[in-house]
Amino acid sequence: MRKQYRADGLDEGELAGGPMEQFGRWFGQAAQEGGVFEPNAMVVSTADAEGRPSSRTVLMKAYDEQGFVFFTNYDSRKARDLAENPYVSLLFPWHAVARQVIVSGTARRTGRDETAAYFRTRPHGSQLGAWASVQSSVIYSRAELDAAYAELLARYPEGEQVPVPPNWGGFRVAPRSVEFWQGRWNRLHDRLRYVAEPDGSWRVERLSP
Repeated sequence: MRKQYRADGLDEGELAGGPMEQFGRWFGQAAQEGGVFEPNAMVVSTADAEGRPSSRTVLMKAYDEQGFVFFTNYDSRKARDLAENPYVSLLFPWHAVARQVIVSGTARRTGRDETAAYFRTRPHGSQLGAWASVQSSVIYSRAELDAAYAELLARYPEGEQVPVPPNWGGFRVAPRSVEFWQGRWNRLHDRLRYVAEPDGSWRVERLSP
């Protein structure tokens, strides 16, 4: 199974001054051009204290000059990994436009105010889901999960304010490098990577495909 990628390339002269501005450009194009399902979906890869890796897809909920934000249960495997080893990789796989963005950086928890502000924007059902699921834990059956949700729904019906779970919140990934990958003909892809310098500036380097 093989597909030829687009001929349009990525040139150093086209890049923004910093990776977050460049990400904003590509993210906007991925969201507007169509064909990219959930462009804010990203693969988060972590490793525990012994270096054993794990990956999963989560939804990016915000990005700014400080990094990329996602939310999770702090008892989940990824959160436990990050408590032991803050180094993380993010991958945005925009197959429909033959692009990828690969981020390497470190994660830290968001403040409770930021977490609460985001939690209030979630649909009522998603708020209850954050309470019902003890993420990454072994459960006996689906019925057990559904029963937990039903109990919460009875306690907090639609329109009732749902408190923020104490063990739930966000992580902000501060990038140390951000690679922009553009598929090209004959597998001669363009790969341009921003690398953080000690003075806060960014160095751009081209990688061989």
